[in-house]
Amino acid sequence: MKVKKILAVLLVVAIAAALCAVFVGCEDTGFKVGLICLHDENSTYDKNFIEAFKEAGEALGLSEDQMIIVTDVPEGDECYQKACELADDGCKVIFADSFGHEDYMIKAAKKYPDVQFAHATGTKAHTEKLPNYANAFASIYEGRYLAGIAAGMKINEMIAEGTKLSNGVTVTAENAKIGYVGAYTYAEVISGYTSFYLGAKSVCPTVTMEVTFTGSWYDETAEKNGANNLINRGCVLISQHADSMGAPNACEAAGIPNVSYNGSTKEACPDTFIVSSRINWAPYYEYVVNQVRDGKEVAYDWTGTLATGSVVLTEVNETAAAEGTAAAIEAAKAKLKAGTLNVFDTSKFTVKGATLTSYKADVDTDAAYTPDTEVIENGIFKESTKRSAPYFDLRIDGITLLDEKK
Repeated sequence: MKVKKILAVLLVVAIAAALCAVFVGCEDTGFKVGLICLHDENSTYDKNFIEAFKEAGEALGLSEDQMIIVTDVPEGDECYQKACELADDGCKVIFADSFGHEDYMIKAAKKYPDVQFAHATGTKAHTEKLPNYANAFASIYEGRYLAGIAAGMKINEMIAEGTKLSNGVTVTAENAKIGYVGAYTYAEVISGYTSFYLGAKSVCPTVTMEVTFTGSWYDETAEKNGANNLINRGCVLISQHADSMGAPNACEAAGIPNVSYNGSTKEACPDTFIVSSRINWAPYYEYVVNQVRDGKEVAYDWTGTLATGSVVLTEVNETAAAEGTAAAIEAAKAKLKAGTLNVFDTSKFTVKGATLTSYKADVDTDAAYTPDTEVIENGIFKESTKRSAPYFDLRIDGITLLDEKK
């Protein structure tokens, strides 16, 4: 009788331990997850990934020993080597955060078929069709659009008040010009600055934009110089898609309003920071780890949304923002979620004076970036639906590129 009771107790303990491992991870000490980053936490881009990784690990019940972060990994064979090292160290899931890591992650996935590889911003998973390689992105163009509304409202406030800026510009409807510092002339950056512009234009119809590129994802000097050049050219507000504090710091020094990216810069730029949009990668990390734990397939292409908590904005800095900004963002967000507002509604922009009814984008990426997929449906450019990574590369009217960096 005692033996039966002991066996019953042991069975209950075993079941509890198994459930704990599956659902919480507290006993699943052999399950490791790796993250490969292009830079370290000094980069706002990489910091965003790292913080989400830690957040997801906590939610999944993983210990610090089970969460391995590798920083400063170039977009070259070093990525492949680090991926192999993580796999050999027992990682069951390995993430990478930069576009140029993709080919090396694919190479590693082919070598380690029992390890799940997941790559942010990549384009090839849906055509490679490796069972252990996946891409992910988010509808961040919606977050950029919402941040653009904050920018447009600030410009409207400056117009109403006749604000004179340090660059000598007295803001009027006629000179309502935004400056934008981008890294490369890639679809991801084009999609971002265009959606930001359209958000601003939705509340400030006369707004225009000038864009300059640095040719690097992280170059603080180049980003600062780019922002200062735009300020000197008469831009009354600056935003960016580049990963250092160069542009925000330039704005704070010049007293020019700034809408940043990948996190708040309020602490360093209290007088000029308005708001920031970012992708929250934690929901994706949790999704992939849970799928692998449960022995389920990971989707080739995963697109996070406002609804999944993958597209978020920081708290509005009331010191710098126009009155009513937070409420305006929330109202537009509700419409985006409901589908009654579409960022890339083709009736809201033109290309060389014409409204587009049809457009083929490069979705199934090849070396020549050949357009292959119709992406306008019922008057809407369907961004990040044919694959997760952005493919919006239209040059719309109202935006001037001062240079290009491929």
